[in-house]
Amino acid sequence: MQLKGEQLAAQLQRELAPVYLVHGDEPLLVIEAADAIRAAARQAGFDERQVLVAGTAFNWNDLYHAAGSMSLFAGRKLIDLRLPTGKPGRDGSAALQAYCARPSPDALLLVTMTGADWREEKAAWVAAVAAVGAVVKLIPPGLGELPMWLAGRLARQQQSADAAGLRFIAERVEGNLLAAHQEILKLEVLYPPGALNLEQIREAVLNVARYDLDGLREAMLAGDVLRLTRTIDGLQQEGEAPPLVLWAMTEEVRALAQINAGLEAGRPLPALLKEARVWGARQAPMRQALQRVKGGRARAALAQAARIDRMIKGLASGDVWDEFLRLGLNIVVA
Repeated sequence: MQLKGEQLAAQLQRELAPVYLVHGDEPLLVIEAADAIRAAARQAGFDERQVLVAGTAFNWNDLYHAAGSMSLFAGRKLIDLRLPTGKPGRDGSAALQAYCARPSPDALLLVTMTGADWREEKAAWVAAVAAVGAVVKLIPPGLGELPMWLAGRLARQQQSADAAGLRFIAERVEGNLLAAHQEILKLEVLYPPGALNLEQIREAVLNVARYDLDGLREAMLAGDVLRLTRTIDGLQQEGEAPPLVLWAMTEEVRALAQINAGLEAGRPLPALLKEARVWGARQAPMRQALQRVKGGRARAALAQAARIDRMIKGLASGDVWDEFLRLGLNIVVA
């Protein structure tokens, strides 16, 4: 079956398909849809999860092994297959078609990719997924629809804004949903539930961070260990809110991961910098950081940021400020 993004939640409530393909041009929408499928799978008893990243040297026999290596004492397995290049290649296409012809009854296969072109959408392996499972294509809202999308995000955190405020955010993020998502999360950190006026939104969006937070981001990209450690210590001593520190650091980590994924797909760096909203003087240190931090390392840093987020929310133990330093050093040290 073919599904639109807004149809996924209802389909997951009805039943789980044996195979899902989630794709689109906006990484945020792909991540959130995949998260929804993973959550539904856990609720349905898929307690084990195995992540496979099908890069250029990927052995497609690993897909068969993942489906066949079920423990007698474990629950069912979610196979989380990621296509960073947006296409599986000839061997991958054959492997996916063969899997779809006989999907494992004890596994759920989730395939995610971004940046696939229209030719890949018509590939035989995509048709095989649609025949046995669900293909979810995620289309980002247009500029005219973006204010309503932002309003929905604010409503999730019990906040609201008038048309002028929503339009201000929409114009600021220029259609970049990852940036829009970060701005909405920032409003939740800075203000209590309720209606937000234009002045509050303008102050939060324009003043992205205090000087020290900007300095922290600059130190990460420049590879300046001393400035990084000094800034993190200063932020802790000043009582800076950990969610804002995490937001500032994750902005750079996410940009590195996004650009690296594009480079792995063979896309030109100037276009990727523009898509990641890396402008002007920030481009040189970002290019410098990309020489140190390759794709796998950037993805690991994103996972580390997610662990820190759980610590801040009280869902995991550990010293948040020590973890901030470790996260920063993973980006700074070559």
